[in-house]
Amino acid sequence: MTPETQHIGTLRGKVLIFGGVYSNYQALEELYQLAMKENISAQNIICTGDIAGYCASPVECLDFLEDWGIRAIQGNVEQNLLNGTDDCGCNFSEGSRCDFFAKQWFPYTAVRMTRRNLNYLAKLPLFLDFDYAQKRVKVLHGSMQNISEFVFKSTPWAIKAANFEAANADIILAGHCGLPFADAREDKLWLNAGVIGMPANDGTPRVWYVMLDDANDIFSYEFRSFEYDAGEANQLMMENGLPYSYSETLLTGLWDNCDILPDEETALQGVAIEL
Repeated sequence: MTPETQHIGTLRGKVLIFGGVYSNYQALEELYQLAMKENISAQNIICTGDIAGYCASPVECLDFLEDWGIRAIQGNVEQNLLNGTDDCGCNFSEGSRCDFFAKQWFPYTAVRMTRRNLNYLAKLPLFLDFDYAQKRVKVLHGSMQNISEFVFKSTPWAIKAANFEAANADIILAGHCGLPFADAREDKLWLNAGVIGMPANDGTPRVWYVMLDDANDIFSYEFRSFEYDAGEANQLMMENGLPYSYSETLLTGLWDNCDILPDEETALQGVAIEL
């Protein structure tokens, strides 16, 4: 049975936060190398969900993360794989291009799940709680109320404030929306590390994560980006009959569509992110 919240106590030292592996094994391998160079222990690495999806290597990614021993939560993809539903539960509009493509990549992922994969996913909580640099931190995927809710930088603060209240947290580390951003008000910080499995719609092949630091017992964070062998990931998608548009996104850094994006984020398509 899936635990709802896992309380992991107090973390110290640098903490690496990432999300959205999206079955992109090449990106995951590169992130692992970056973590090793920083000497970040597995217990100080957190994934905000959606390990599987989109790309060609769901089993390899899940096995790799389980062997690595990092902390992770379920995303909507993992939840729906466990529930045996026939789509990813990403909250796409029915009939949209995202919905159309999900009907291709989700069955590809679902049919490949091993018993080991499903047992691993069933152990992942929906939320993580921990203390860090005198801050109360909550890790979630979409929102406290809905694992598939899209929360962007432009999302009204009132929505975020309700989540902070429900989470009883000073900092929320979120996933799902695919874009890195920080939004801080009223001594609260909503931080989305972005994803490593797909570019951030900014016209570059870079992918994103966040490094937290507690030097001098003061909370700080830094967005970081990296490139990896996107050509190999692209080729594997094409060889396995996965959506061509998504495989091209790995190379162009542009999403096939902006169906899920608010107007403010849509207007930034193709503009290189500076964080």
